[in-house]
Amino acid sequence: MRAVTLLLFIGIFYSIYSCRSDFETVANTGDLVFSKDTIYLDTVFTNIGSSTYHLKVYNKSKNDIRIPTIQLAKGLNSKYRMTVDGMQGTNGKIFNNVDLLAKDSLYIFIETTANIADANPTDFLYTDQIQFDSGENLQKVELVTLIQDAVFLYPKRFADGTTETLTIDDKKIDGFYLDENDPINGNELHFTNTKPYVIYGYAAVPEGKTAVFDAGARVHFHANSGLIVSNNASLNINGTTSTTSQLENEVVFEGDRLEPEYSNIPGQWGTIWLASRSTNNSINHLTIKNATIGLLIQNNDGTTVSIKNTQIYNSANYGILAQTAKINGENIVINNAGLASLNCSYGGNYSFSHCTFNNNWNSSKQVAVSVSNYSLGARPEAKDLTQATFNNCIIYGSYSNALSLSKKSTAAFNYKFNSCLLKFNTTSSDPDYQFETDAAHYNGIILNKDPKFYNTSRNKLNIDNSSAAFAKGNPAYLIPLDINGKTRTSPPDLGAYQSMPFPK
Repeated sequence: MRAVTLLLFIGIFYSIYSCRSDFETVANTGDLVFSKDTIYLDTVFTNIGSSTYHLKVYNKSKNDIRIPTIQLAKGLNSKYRMTVDGMQGTNGKIFNNVDLLAKDSLYIFIETTANIADANPTDFLYTDQIQFDSGENLQKVELVTLIQDAVFLYPKRFADGTTETLTIDDKKIDGFYLDENDPINGNELHFTNTKPYVIYGYAAVPEGKTAVFDAGARVHFHANSGLIVSNNASLNINGTTSTTSQLENEVVFEGDRLEPEYSNIPGQWGTIWLASRSTNNSINHLTIKNATIGLLIQNNDGTTVSIKNTQIYNSANYGILAQTAKINGENIVINNAGLASLNCSYGGNYSFSHCTFNNNWNSSKQVAVSVSNYSLGARPEAKDLTQATFNNCIIYGSYSNALSLSKKSTAAFNYKFNSCLLKFNTTSSDPDYQFETDAAHYNGIILNKDPKFYNTSRNKLNIDNSSAAFAKGNPAYLIPLDINGKTRTSPPDLGAYQSMPFPK
């Protein structure tokens, strides 16, 4: 009983002591140590909140200290905000009498939401300082953020609190029609390279209209957003060859999170949807990153979708999902997709030349190319695959089989692979996979040889002269320039890239 009483007493004493805030402290002496002397909050769009960044503050002395003030230099007018060890302070700007135990540390979390008008007009940087103490004990940590101006496109919000919606192919979607006479943005169907665009919800091209994207245009999509080309509407993407790694003349579609940690995260936004009966769509020098489906192309009015010199990376489901579509593709590179890099389904008509389809998705059984002539649950279930031709292509990936062919006998299933490097490591009696003996469907196949891509994790699918794809192409299918505008040699290399020595 005495032992229990003693333990109870100790517990009460410890509880009281640990809750006290009046333990002895000494004044701060200006000897704090910081995990960083400058915090760069990366690029943000005007009036869009940043991610949260942190700073660790150390007291390496033997004394418990009291810091009289921790505050932003611009005080209550600062566009930064912070918490100090979970405390909110005065509007997240000013904190008084912060205690820090000996040999201990505290965390400061920092965010910002700033307007382009707040930034320095010469370099568009918004800066401030976190100041610790004052006078001779003053210590500072710099804060720096690049503010990028943008054109914001989003659904209208009505007086009753609802927002604008679209009906596409009998589906109701959160979105809006682009307006060529918008009172604020002007012609929303013409995307220039003057400022980046940020889209919320699905922006749709109205019937009979064409959305035009100039070389160098940058479009950023918020979560669950995308672009829809509707009935009798068109998409013209007019990128050109770039001379630097900045892809200055490429049209780029990606998410609206600009921080480096988001640069390769799949599924940050929706898709570019060429809906049923869209027409005369052409895509040249487009880069699509981190979508759910890069391009969703459905049965159209019989015109061919032209896709040239296009890169699609890190798609949560598919790089390209085509359903009863008609596509002519040249110099396309697709890398990493949760289901398949390229999926040509429910029939259609497809021709791909000098394309590189690779899938190194982390999970298993994700193929690079999937081709079928049916769709489960559809009416009719199967449609004719009139053509699926692959010329001078690379079809590869981390899974043992990079190709999947699947058909119903109730519809045509026509396919041909000419001079392609193909990975398929499983011995199969299926007549569709007889790569070496089926001359009607396979000609000049290089089977299970390593293309030796430069760096798949960084989406660099270039090759050099050590690649099994080097000089293995058939000149009959030659596309004279590669995806980077380099002249192809003869015999050409397989895939989208002319071989070059890798950077040292």
